[in-house]
Amino acid sequence: MKMENYYQLLMRNKKRLLLICLTICFSFQLGGLKAQTLDALLKQYPDEKAVLLNRTLDYTISLKNGQPYVESHELQQIEYLQGNAAAFMSEYGFSHSDFQKLVSYQAYTRTSDDKKLKVTEFKTSTNKESFVFYDDVKSTTFNFPAVGPGAIGNLEVSWLNTDPHLLSPFYFTSSMPVANSELKVTVANDISLKYHLMGLDTNQITVKIERNRHDKLYTFQYKNCPADKRYEDAPGFGWYSPHVIFYIENYKGQDNQIVSYLSNASDLYKLNYSYIKKINTTISPELKSVVDSITAKATSAESKAKTIYSWVQRNIKYVAFEDGMEGFVPRDAGLVCSRRFGDCKDMASILTEMLNAAGVPAYFTWIGTRDLPYKFSEVPLPLVSNHMICAIKLNDQYIFLDGTDPTCVFGTPSYGIQDKEAMIAINEQEYKILKVPVMEKTSNLFTDTTWLELGPTGISGKIKQELQGYFASNIYARLMYANGKNLKESMKYEFERGSNKFQLDTFQIEKKPTTDKIALSANFSLHDYAKKIGNEYYLNLNLFKFFADQQIDYPKRAMPIEYSFKYIKKYVTMLKVPEGYKITYLPQGKEYHNNVWGFNLQYEQKGNWVILTQQFYNDNLMLSSDQFEPWNKVLENLFPLYKETLSLTKI
Repeated sequence: MKMENYYQLLMRNKKRLLLICLTICFSFQLGGLKAQTLDALLKQYPDEKAVLLNRTLDYTISLKNGQPYVESHELQQIEYLQGNAAAFMSEYGFSHSDFQKLVSYQAYTRTSDDKKLKVTEFKTSTNKESFVFYDDVKSTTFNFPAVGPGAIGNLEVSWLNTDPHLLSPFYFTSSMPVANSELKVTVANDISLKYHLMGLDTNQITVKIERNRHDKLYTFQYKNCPADKRYEDAPGFGWYSPHVIFYIENYKGQDNQIVSYLSNASDLYKLNYSYIKKINTTISPELKSVVDSITAKATSAESKAKTIYSWVQRNIKYVAFEDGMEGFVPRDAGLVCSRRFGDCKDMASILTEMLNAAGVPAYFTWIGTRDLPYKFSEVPLPLVSNHMICAIKLNDQYIFLDGTDPTCVFGTPSYGIQDKEAMIAINEQEYKILKVPVMEKTSNLFTDTTWLELGPTGISGKIKQELQGYFASNIYARLMYANGKNLKESMKYEFERGSNKFQLDTFQIEKKPTTDKIALSANFSLHDYAKKIGNEYYLNLNLFKFFADQQIDYPKRAMPIEYSFKYIKKYVTMLKVPEGYKITYLPQGKEYHNNVWGFNLQYEQKGNWVILTQQFYNDNLMLSSDQFEPWNKVLENLFPLYKETLSLTKI
């Protein structure tokens, strides 16, 4: 299940709402100089509607009453370049929450003729997002007045950061070009600050540290940031967008002793454990009754675990609802049981409680989904995890159970957490950091077989699909919410091939005992696909043109490509040769592989059947830019094969 955390929501809102400020040079006050600046910007960015001239975020981190105390202030300025900019960029805003309390704000437009027009109307609303780990984020939005070429929108916002453990990363880029993007962190000398530069193009970030008598000033600056270009197949922006993560490592307490804050994973675990230590102190009678009832016939720890996991998947509905510390603290398992719904932490709560009651060792587990690039072993921060699951120890091995995924098979991790580090809470002092396994491509198989027959009005055929692993789980998930007309439309999409004249006549779904196997079958007709000229038929057996639009824009694209899981796909197309006809041209097949991926496409004739077998595989969860060229090379070898046409002649 895809989930987002506080940091993702906060940064996405800031990027989406485009918080704005002054000019590329603070001395641009005279109208004539503004006009020159506008002309220069129009020449530099002829296709852009606006440019983010300056974005500066200032943090002050000090000690107050012996504890870290954090305030922040942001300036953002945008210059509008085109007359129609307002139509596309009408609403702006900023985010705030219980952890980032709003102190003050103002917004105004500096028009091209140097008039200052204040924003007087602001609207604040709760940012309701689905599938979130914790979220009490609110958005305050407004419209800049008198937007036109040369006008500059200005926004200033101040916050009090109530929990210094939760300092958000600073992202330098935006959806528009940024002339100056800058983070400044002023830190008291009694506080030790650590930082990490993350994403692509971090060599463009300059870092300067200035030491004064009472504090240190860290300045991170990126000038002339190009606009972010988003690709649908890209991972979360933390994987590529250049940003800096900064956090308090330790500080000097009132007794001059060094207090460890977030210096290592143990500090983070201490913080995380404080959120769970007071829940599930006793099991409720209702929940105990459920455990005893459903495990009465289970004869082993594994069968008990499977039964309990299945019961939670079927009976507890996943609902994300968070506010303040509820975003971190799971609810008691007894409450979750009586309500029959909960968020990911609540699912972990009821799973661990039920499993432990049945004698199966189970543990709360923090984990980040694959949206996030971070590791506990590298960055000991709360932002590493945006999800909570349950881990059990069975036969000296750990198995990860995600209660939010209703189709996940016991023993198989949900595909959104593959290859991610998990922090497992053994007890108050002990924890483990383990990596979730990646399911190999042989576990996720998709086999599609088509039988074709030529007739007087076109082609009729049958289809059989056999799905295994994540392929099957995904279909099960779709079927959970499909019925009637929606189901037929879904199945048509699943089976469609050849051309837009494909007609689904009937279909059947053969469900297996578990959600990692399923079979689908269908009957269809396909008019005007085969061409008959005189006594000859011409037919392209490539009913699918796989990857036809998936050439990578290399070397222009640097952003990685994400895949849900590794897999093997096999397509078999069988044409029955009509009586009285013979094959006069059978295309040649080809096999091509490199270190990224490959295919095998082969033709053969067996009796009165002509068979085309196509096999593709993906052995990557993510492709980096150094793999783009070999990916395209495979397509260069594949695409010409799609043009090959089979011919049959009347005897």
